[in-house]
Parts: sequence; structure tokens; C-alpha cells
Amino acid sequence: MSMSFERYMMDMVQPMREDLTRLGIQELRTPEEVEEKLPNAKGTALVVVNSVCGCAAGQCRPGVAEALKHDITPDHLFTVFAGQDKEATAKAREYFAPYPPSSPSIALMKDGELVYFIERHQIENRSAQEIAADLTGAFDRFCR
Repeated sequence: MSMSFERYMMDMVQPMREDLTRLGIQELRTPEEVEEKLPNAKGTALVVVNSVCGCAAGQCRPGVAEALKHDITPDHLFTVFAGQDKEATAKAREYFAPYPPSSPSIALMKDGELVYFIERHQIENRSAQEIAADLTGAFDRFCR
């Protein structure tokens, strides 16, 4: 039985994608989709840079899920997948300056401008609840 590496990876990461898409988060899989959505999103937009790493599974995605239960949430919800949708992720990262590439990471934008960012080092070794608390604080500050 032969399976291409690309197909294997697509099958492997699909559940990781669904951790976010089932929450109503829209995947941006091409640079064109990123360019269409991020600078034009009126109000607030959450952008999750998804990843296959353990801290994405154990803390980041569950933290985002918990934060989205909050009374106040962003107007738009997006995700790009580092290492999978490479060009889309690179395009999204252009909006996260001055922060270096980091995955997983979480950006909060307002009217196309970055207002809050959680880097990988702020995700590693922290609980999903701590990450959710950081996010809900940012939602309270920027999404009203």
C-alpha cells in the first residue's frame, strides 16, 4: 500500500484543523484568502496560528475554545495552519509585526491592525485556562 506524504499529513492534521473549525473559526488556506480577510475585517478579528505541536493541542486550541465561551468575543474568527498552509501563514504573519514567526500563536486585530498577541513562549508550559484568561482579558479590552 502506497500513500503520499502529503495525503498522510492531510489525514493526520485534519482533526487538529477541526479542533478550531468546529468552533466556527474560518480557515484561511491561501495568501489570497488572508489578504482578502485580515485587512478588511471591520471590528475585531482573532487569528489563531495553528500547529501540530503538543502545546497547540494541550494548551492553545483548548484555551481558544474556552475563551470563545466568554460573553464578549471578536467579530471575526480566523485560523492559518503553520507548516501546512505555509504561504497563507507567511502572509498572515506579515500582519503580526513586530513579533517574529511563532506557532502556535494567537493574534487579536482591530480594524486590520494588531492590538494583542500571544507568542508560543506564552503558550508553552501554561494551562488552557491561563491562556483563556489572557484572551478573555483582551476581549474585554478590545472587543467592546
